[in-house]
Parts: sequence; C-alpha cells; structure tokens
Amino acid sequence: MPLWGAVSCTAMLQLNQVRCFVVLARELHFGRAAERLHMTQPPLSRQIQQLEHALGVPLFERNRRQVKLTAAGAAFLPQAEHLLQAADTAALTANRAMQGRLGAVAMGYVPGASCSLLPPLVAEITQALPDVQLDLRELSTNEQIDALRSRSIELGLIRMPFDSGEFATACVLREPFIAAVPQGHALAAKDALQTADLHRMPMVMFHPAQGGYFYELLVRVFHSVGVAPRYVQYVRQTHSLLGLVSGGLGIAVLPASTRRLSLPGVVFRPIELPAHAIAELHVVWRRGEETSRPAMEAVRQLVLAHSFS
Repeated sequence: MPLWGAVSCTAMLQLNQVRCFVVLARELHFGRAAERLHMTQPPLSRQIQQLEHALGVPLFERNRRQVKLTAAGAAFLPQAEHLLQAADTAALTANRAMQGRLGAVAMGYVPGASCSLLPPLVAEITQALPDVQLDLRELSTNEQIDALRSRSIELGLIRMPFDSGEFATACVLREPFIAAVPQGHALAAKDALQTADLHRMPMVMFHPAQGGYFYELLVRVFHSVGVAPRYVQYVRQTHSLLGLVSGGLGIAVLPASTRRLSLPGVVFRPIELPAHAIAELHVVWRRGEETSRPAMEAVRQLVLAHSFS
C-alpha cells in the first residue's frame, strides 16, 4: 500500500471499531462479543465492516458455524491491542495532569527556607505527588519576583508579603529569633539574653541591600528599645554570619531554625525581643493561575495545608 494510503487508513480508524475488533478476535463469536460490549450483533457487525473497509482488508472469515481471523486479522490483532492500551494510557495521563498529579513545578526559595520549611515540604510533595517533578531554585525575594514575572518559576518562598494585583502571598511560617554567640564570649554563659545585652556589643549583621528583610526588621527592633549594637560586618547569607560568629567577630541574631546549621565555636541562646520581632516566610504565586496550572496548584495546596511553625 502506498504511504499516503497507510496514513489515510490510520486517520480513518476509530477506537470504538478497534475495540469491537479486539473483543471479537478474542471471542470468535458474535453473540458473546456483542454481550461483552453491551450491544447487539447488528451494530457489532457494522463496526467490523466499517473497520475492514477503512483498512481495505478482510479481518475475519465468517460462516454459519464459525468465525476465524484472516491472516490480516491475526497480524492486526497485537497492533490493535497496543493501540487501545496506548489510548487508555493517554487518557489516564491527561486526567492525572488535569488533577495536578503529573507535571513539573519550578519553585524558588530564599536560602533561609532550607533550614526550616523546605526539607519537610519537599518530603511531603515527593510522597503525595511522586510524578510531579519539583525544580528548586535558591533565589532572593527580589530575584523570585522577577522570576515569577518572567514565568521561569511558578511558586516562590519569600520573606516579605507581596500582595498586589499581579501576585498573591500567604504566610506559611512564623518563627522567633535566637542569638548566635561565639563560644567563650561573656554572653555565652547566660541561659537567655535580653535585647539590652546587645547594646554596644560587636555584631555581625545581614547586608542592608541583599539581606534587607532581616536588616530592616532587626534595626527597627533595636531602635524601638534604645539598643545600639556595634555592627562590625554585613553579609548576605546565614551561613556566612555563622562563620563570622564562629571566628569570634561578634554576635548575630537569626531565625530560630538556624540552630540546625550549628558550627564549632557557636552557641545559640534564646533572646527576648519585642513580640512583633518574628521571622516570616510566605508562599507567592501569580494570581489567576490556580486553575490553569494544576500541578502548581497541587503543590501550593500542600504548602498551605500544613503548618511548619
């Protein structure tokens, strides 16, 4: 058969006709096949005739006593079974994708999230949505907003609320602060610190631009109670602050989950700060994409449904 003829025949095949053929090929009896297909014999005969016409070959030999597959029918049977299985798989795949149980989601996160919410969240997503591929990207809050705008990520874990016409956020984690103190420092001997203990003390601090959320929050807190630490170094990342504390350069105030990054030469102590001094983590997404991106929505719902505080 010329190539164009083969393509034409394939295009004319109907799954219902193929299904009728497969059942009849297995039963080799029109009555039993019709019963399995929940139809009467005349419609079944018509389906088989239409399929044979589309293929241009007879698939069965029929007489009053028996029904047999022709050579063409025997050759067509395994391909027909494969076609039906592929169609069922395609339908299942489409349904799972629509339910958010299949796909890929790119999610940004601030570095501090890897100490708190991110590990249990990834474990939960892996267990609940094993066929959703999670692409994690460590980005600052501002970098995540830019990535959401360019659609290179779909979800983000950021430090500050960012509620606008374009984006929506929800708080998913609230945690207190702790003090990281060099081992051997006078304040390391105390069981807990007061905010006033930091007055005039050497302190390593988040960078005003690159770690702006924590910088602004802590500076406001210290100013509100009349405490003026002596800032000796500004850095961007939490692990860098801990490294400087470990080297004895000064004290740092960090989210409580940071204690999981314990380094030699660093001791952690509770610190009494004003009640509003709470480190927050927010999930952010583009408004209106909850229904158009099922996999993203399934991940978002898992984030919102659990408390990691």
